[in-house]
Amino acid sequence: MKSVKEALVSGKRAVVRCDLDDPILDKKVVEDTRIKSNIPTLKYLLDKGASLFLISKLGRPKGKDPNLSMRIVVDILSQDLGEKVTFKEDLREEKLAKVTLLENLRFWSGEEAGSLEFSKSLASFGDFYVNECFATSHRSDASFIGIPKFLPSFAGLNLFKEISELNKVLKSPERPLVAIISGAKLETKLPAINNLATIADKVLVGGRLMFEVSKQGLPQNVVVASDHIDQKDIGQRSIDAFTKIIDSAKTVVWNGPMGVFEEEKYMAGTKGVAEAVVRSSAYKIIGGGDTIAALGKLGLLDKIDHVSTGGGSMLEFLAGKKLPGLAALGYYNG
Repeated sequence: MKSVKEALVSGKRAVVRCDLDDPILDKKVVEDTRIKSNIPTLKYLLDKGASLFLISKLGRPKGKDPNLSMRIVVDILSQDLGEKVTFKEDLREEKLAKVTLLENLRFWSGEEAGSLEFSKSLASFGDFYVNECFATSHRSDASFIGIPKFLPSFAGLNLFKEISELNKVLKSPERPLVAIISGAKLETKLPAINNLATIADKVLVGGRLMFEVSKQGLPQNVVVASDHIDQKDIGQRSIDAFTKIIDSAKTVVWNGPMGVFEEEKYMAGTKGVAEAVVRSSAYKIIGGGDTIAALGKLGLLDKIDHVSTGGGSMLEFLAGKKLPGLAALGYYNG
């Protein structure tokens, strides 16, 4: 897998699979963590003399949905990039601006279908391809798996950083290594729990998972929350037990809030664990939209060493699965 820094970019146009999928409310961007994650790569390309054809998704539309149009992010992307961004709503061939943003990829059925024909259409707008979207690289969408078949392809600066940070956890963590896995999606989180249990000293489990994983045969180093509040947050006994383990950690990786943090009465578990993580001397990695939102709400994001833009992709990477978006770049070759 080659870094974008290995690409010859001057005078060429880059098709960049961006991650612009930040939270939206009333057709406005609420928080722009993901948009900002693209900026170093986009500025690098512009500084080296490239023009940009940006592609991304927003939300999970089924067909065209004006409430999820990429028009919503144009202004804030222009502001963060410091460059005018021109919006393009279709795939007709026409003269492009220095920075062009295409409409929501999921407005076309070919995206989620992994259509090679759709990939070819996207590839026709550039000379080389850059994947700067770790968060959705676990999907087999056309914008990940198909475009590299038609264009020289590279990994963006943030994508490289994501892999490097998560490999620290998998390959050479400072110990004790404590993994915190919470939330509600057992089918996506159980494989990560089991894989992390083989490399972590302790795996702490909270959220809705605490009611489901007890039915599974779990390794001895997995610690499941033992009490709760209305089945919507972990209880004080669990907070205290988790805090004691986190206090001795040298590396912490966390995905998933402890409860329904959006409601103040169910914020205590997430707050208690977050404060323990921040207070510890451990190297701290968090990921997942809800985890980022919760720590943002608590004003603690700047205390974290690495904030991963990935939720599902982070879990699948840590579970040892091959991510299609990385495979398309040749990451797993040799």
